Amino acid sequence: MNRPTRLRTAITAAALGAALLLPLMPAAAGTAAAAEAPAAPAATATAPTGVVLPQLPRPTGRFAVGEETLHLVDHSRTDPWAGSGPRELMVTMRYPAQRGTGGPVRPYLTEEEARLLLVSRGLDQQVDYRSLAGTKAFARSGARPVAGRYPLVVLSPGFTVPRATLTSLAEELASRGYVVAAVDHAYEASATAFPGGRVLTCLACDKAKELKDYKAVSDNRARDVSFLLDQLTGHRPAWRNAGLIDKKKIAMAGHSIGGSTAAAVMATDPRVRAGIDMDGGLFSPVPDGGLGGRPFMLLGGADTVPGGTGTDWPNWDDNWARLDGWKRWITFADSHHFTFTDWPAISDQVGLPRMTPLPGDRSLELTRRYVGAFFDLHLKGAAQPVLDGPAGDAPEVRFHAPAR
Repeated sequence: MNRPTRLRTAITAAALGAALLLPLMPAAAGTAAAAEAPAAPAATATAPTGVVLPQLPRPTGRFAVGEETLHLVDHSRTDPWAGSGPRELMVTMRYPAQRGTGGPVRPYLTEEEARLLLVSRGLDQQVDYRSLAGTKAFARSGARPVAGRYPLVVLSPGFTVPRATLTSLAEELASRGYVVAAVDHAYEASATAFPGGRVLTCLACDKAKELKDYKAVSDNRARDVSFLLDQLTGHRPAWRNAGLIDKKKIAMAGHSIGGSTAAAVMATDPRVRAGIDMDGGLFSPVPDGGLGGRPFMLLGGADTVPGGTGTDWPNWDDNWARLDGWKRWITFADSHHFTFTDWPAISDQVGLPRMTPLPGDRSLELTRRYVGAFFDLHLKGAAQPVLDGPAGDAPEVRFHAPAR
């Protein structure tokens, strides 16, 4: 059984992370229409009777975090999954903000997004959708930004799951002095709320069946990201706080197929200076000529070790040899595909059995530490000894140096 099939069939109700195990997963020209999406209703202060509201770890940086939502429309491209209409994106912008400003924290997901996500995984009888939707985060809606220029990090989620799955990482980076753009790519998640009451479901799930289809997903997302950069850094930016972005310091990280997207973007868009693939098959392989000497990090679960990614999956071994700049291959012991997202922490709190020995909060702590260190080194020039080798306070972390 090949890896995409294995991951599709690994859907069980044993744990939320287990149920979410699915395929690893030049700038666009033309005009764009952009507007901030209407704010979602504020999360209730208290949980409905009998409903547990999970809480993500608090960001550790010195800044509070602000949040705004963008709806971007690329009229130069037809949506590849719908086969009609322009390509659309939903983007959550997070940024360093002044404490005590801004409106209520927005819901983690709308209730319909949460319901459809759980239904798609067969977990709607094990987890109350209101619990998932009400997961507590910390960014304040429309908070006043702290003046300055900050590096920009783009985050892309795994195939079939929403951008919300990277909330904890996004908030952590923003609290440490980054502008973060987390992207939902239309028709590529179980459910994504768009303006006008539309909820777009995963048309791509029915069309992406083979490895070549996953490359199309990754390549198309790369075009999405380049379009996003056009809209954030162009002469007429789509975001009112675009002046916060340091246009010379842009990077990307992605989970699963979002990680393949990071490599695909770097192969076509020189604006992206550094990238991270979090446990994603490189369906868009690193070019033979490399990435122009730009840094790239492979951050994987316990089974993504050298020689362990297999011949039926776009493995890291071959791509490692083509990375021609600073590079690291790091894995976490006792971890799995969704270790690098919010899911392990949420799963622990809603009472689902843990899939691996690594606790959810520890998963997030390690992910934040190593992803943050990578960007601090390559976008801010701050020395990061944690990236030089094993650390005594992180025995779960393994460094690999495969031969070229």
